[in-house]
This record gives sequence, structure tokens and C-alpha cells, in this order.
Amino acid sequence: MRVLSGIQPSGELHIGNYFGMMKPMIEYQERSELFCFIVNYHAMTSVSDSQRLSRGTIEVALDFLSLGLDPEKSIFWVQSDVPEVTELTWILNNVTPVGLLLRSHSYKDKTAQGIAPNHGLLSYPVLMAADILLYQGEKVPVGKDQQQHLEITRDIALKFNATYGETFVIPEAEINPNIPMVVGIDGRKMSKSYDNTIEIFCEEEVLKEKIARIVTDSTPVAAPKDPDKCNLFINISLFLEEHEKAALAERYRGGGLKYSEVKKELFSRMWEYFRGAREKRKNLAKDLDQIRKILRAGAEKARYRAAPTLAAARKRVGLVY
Repeated sequence: MRVLSGIQPSGELHIGNYFGMMKPMIEYQERSELFCFIVNYHAMTSVSDSQRLSRGTIEVALDFLSLGLDPEKSIFWVQSDVPEVTELTWILNNVTPVGLLLRSHSYKDKTAQGIAPNHGLLSYPVLMAADILLYQGEKVPVGKDQQQHLEITRDIALKFNATYGETFVIPEAEINPNIPMVVGIDGRKMSKSYDNTIEIFCEEEVLKEKIARIVTDSTPVAAPKDPDKCNLFINISLFLEEHEKAALAERYRGGGLKYSEVKKELFSRMWEYFRGAREKRKNLAKDLDQIRKILRAGAEKARYRAAPTLAAARKRVGLVY
């Protein structure tokens, strides 16, 4: 099974990124053919600072490698290092109805937030489709917020195949019901857009400060508390075994629990959980040229896999003469 997914280098990665996408993707490398890439073209729709984009690309690579992605067991590369994807995007643009793109929830949401409605933002799903179809991706793990983009990819592939002949594998979305919900320090979904994140590799004092800011209710210490409605409980559960989670829930319901105690425990658990990855990241960061070498090698593998698909698409549409 060929599994494919990517992540934007649009800021420091947080525990929502890790539990929602990175950890499941890293686990795939042991049982599937994993294609994992850093989508820096996509990030251009929200990042206009060139140094930030460049630096962020290396930082995300460091994060993935530190957390366990093995370039020998997967294909790991940077989107812009495979020029075939932009050519396929243009080819797909010519079978993609504008109305299909205008119905994108993501486009509507971002323009409603005041982001300029430029062509890159509108055609974001076409580039995403090219990313998937170029490598004949079979399974694409997505969150519910990205499900519509995968449906657009399927629509584009089906229309291309109907127009020009069978060329692309029609990908299937995989929405894992076991992926935990990760809430931000303000109680909303953890997102860089909301500035409510807890970063994976932030400094110790920054981590303490962020955890201290997690919003809790005003229930008196002595009163019973509902763990299922507590942002703090949701996040600490990410780092607990099932029996530990059950024991903490019992303490909540029994009364007498201070939220400050749970925040201290969350800090301790999180700091220890990522200890090995932090040390590995420090060592990897000493030789960024080696990181670039890994990414270039991954891009070569990706281009090798992409070439037959692009050649077939070019021939189908008449670009071969």
C-alpha cells in the first residue's frame, strides 16, 4: 500500500501536528510504502517571508528525522525539489472546473479571515491533487478539515481519466478514528492560526509558561470535576497509559484535585516524552548539510517514481509529438 502525506513548513510544529499527523505517518514506514514530504509550495499561500520559509523547511526536516522518520524506510523530500509536480499541476488545471475550487471550504474560510484571494490560494487543491496523483498515492491520511481537498483530488483524477484515458490511481482518504483530539491552550483546536499551540521542541521555561496558560474552569478545588470537559485532561491524556488515564479521571471525579498539579504533571510527562527526540535534534542540527543531502536524496527517489506518471499524462494530453 502506497501511503502519502505532507506537512507545511509554516511555523514551529506543535503537539497537535505530532499526534494528528507526524506520529501516525512515522508508524506507516514499518508497514507500508511511505511517501512523506515538506509542502513548501503550499506554504507560500500563507508565508511571504522568504527567510522564514527557507528556515522553516529545514526545521521541519529536523523535526521529522528527530521524531523517528527513517529516510531508508521511506521517501522523504521537499516539494519544490521535484519540478514534475508543477508541470502536472498545470496539466490538471486544464481539467479542473473553477466552480469546484470556489466551493472549497478552506478557500472560503481563509478569505473570510482576510487572506488575499489570490490564485495560489484558489488553486491550492490542484497542487495538492498533483502531489498525490504524481506518485499514484493509494491511501492519503487526512484530518476532517482536509477531507474535502482529497475529494477534489478524486474528482480531478476521475475527470482526467474519463477525458484522456486511465492514467491516475484514484486515491482513498483515510480518516483514523483513533487520532486523538488535541486542543490548544485556549480550548479551541490547536492551530498556529489561533496562536494557541504547545510546540514540540520549545525551551523548558517556554513550555512551562504555555502549559500554565491552559484555560481551565472555575470549579472549586474541593468539588468534583468532569475530566471529559477539561482541556487540561484532554492534553495530558496524550501522554498517559490507559490505566493512568482512568486513575486521573477518578481523581477528577473525587474532588480535591488542583488544576495546577495536573499542569505540573503534564509538563513533566511531555518533557520526558520528547527527551530522546530533543537530544537527537540537537545532534542533527550540528550538520545541516547532511540534512540537505538526505532531502536531495529523497527528491531523487521521488522524481524517479514521478517520471512514469508525468510521461503518461504528457502523452495522454498531446504534449508528446
